Amino acid sequence: MTAVFDAAGLSGVTSFARLRASDDAGLSGVLVEIADAAGIAAHRRLRREVFVDEQGMFARHDVDDVDDDPRAVVLVARQGIDVLGGVRLAPATDPDVGWWTGSRLAVARSARHTDVGARLVRAACAHAEAAGALRFEATVQDAGWFARLGWSTVGGASVGGRDHAVVRWPIGRIAALVSATKAPLGALLAELAPGGAGWRGDAALGGAGWRGDDAAPVPGSDLLAACDAIVPSMVERDPEWAGWCSVLVNLGDLAAKGAAPVGLLDAVGAPTAAHAERVLRGFAAAARAWDVPVLGGHTTLGVPSSMAVTALGRTSDPVPAAGGRPGQPVSVTADVTGRWRPGYAGRQWDSTSQREPAVLQALSRTVADARPAAAKDVSMAGVVGTLGMLAEASGCGAVLDVAAVPRPAAATVGDWLTCFPGFAMVTTGGAAPSPHAVTADCGELVTGAGVSLRWPDGVVTEAVRGPVSGMGAA
Repeated sequence: MTAVFDAAGLSGVTSFARLRASDDAGLSGVLVEIADAAGIAAHRRLRREVFVDEQGMFARHDVDDVDDDPRAVVLVARQGIDVLGGVRLAPATDPDVGWWTGSRLAVARSARHTDVGARLVRAACAHAEAAGALRFEATVQDAGWFARLGWSTVGGASVGGRDHAVVRWPIGRIAALVSATKAPLGALLAELAPGGAGWRGDAALGGAGWRGDDAAPVPGSDLLAACDAIVPSMVERDPEWAGWCSVLVNLGDLAAKGAAPVGLLDAVGAPTAAHAERVLRGFAAAARAWDVPVLGGHTTLGVPSSMAVTALGRTSDPVPAAGGRPGQPVSVTADVTGRWRPGYAGRQWDSTSQREPAVLQALSRTVADARPAAAKDVSMAGVVGTLGMLAEASGCGAVLDVAAVPRPAAATVGDWLTCFPGFAMVTTGGAAPSPHAVTADCGELVTGAGVSLRWPDGVVTEAVRGPVSGMGAA
């Protein structure tokens, strides 16, 4: 527990405030919290006692540049007014690209028989993940102790002339999102695939080359059809936004195929006419903004809230999601204006509701104008999950350069790569630039499966192992 350590992240923890330690060996009432000035000073005294006086790792003091980093956070374990231990953590790069480290885990002699050290590590993990970290590592003296907390050794290092191990905590935020939103699709849709009980001809699930694509070609025509439903809880609590998004997500599917929208059909369920009116208000506003006619639909009252929309578009030469091949560069085009939608911070970025109609319509034409080999609009699976679906449809894997992905300053890397970003396109074999968005080359397709993240120091970490949806190559 007295190791020099660069902390790691605890998968599944999304917030940090104050963690109360359980009673252990007579130690009760312990709080782990963000240190104030007095707490920081107490932590520095502990650091000196441990790393200078006891271990002799540093000659006079252990102060370094991280202490001067205004982004650094110190967490301390308090029992009343007494500080029993502390740990320091901060982004590893400037600007922050989602790679965090911690350091100087120190526990007072009187508390080393307790779980205070482990509590501090877990609190550091929670704080870093809440700050958007997707990579979180530690340089430690006792790798075995960290292994018992679930960390993996990934290398070696020397600190103060002593051998240390570099360990990493596997943050599963992206994998968990993919598992929740896309992983069940292959099994769920098996009956609709060729050879399944629901199969009828070559057009099943879009047909060969288009199977599982977001917008499916209509056989015998130049039409494409897309259909998306909005999460019922969102329709219930934010009906205008739900109506707006029902158009946004469907037109994004058509835009990724290079198709021009020609019409919308809606299906609305609501407990009251007043609630249905609010949903339809947002729906109508979006249809006007993108200049797409509403062809018809269905409305049911006296039922739980629901919203689904079908969009029709036209192109004689659609761009597939399955057009990628190993070696092709990956590009991301994203509108980074806007803000988090109130009530959906970290999950839904609103770059569209305040845009002029001409801008929205121009953004929708980016893929049609650029004609990349493959394209997919970023969905609720986030940038990484969407890239994984494109790669899966193309029969390969992908590597994403984390620091190169266009991102708003107000969004952390962890949030941005896992949120619904409003307007964002992933393309391969050619970028799809727009004067109203930011475009960057940020990776490549590779042989294999899944998605890996490449960091500024060249390290590659796994984000999604294997296929995203289980639907396989299109």
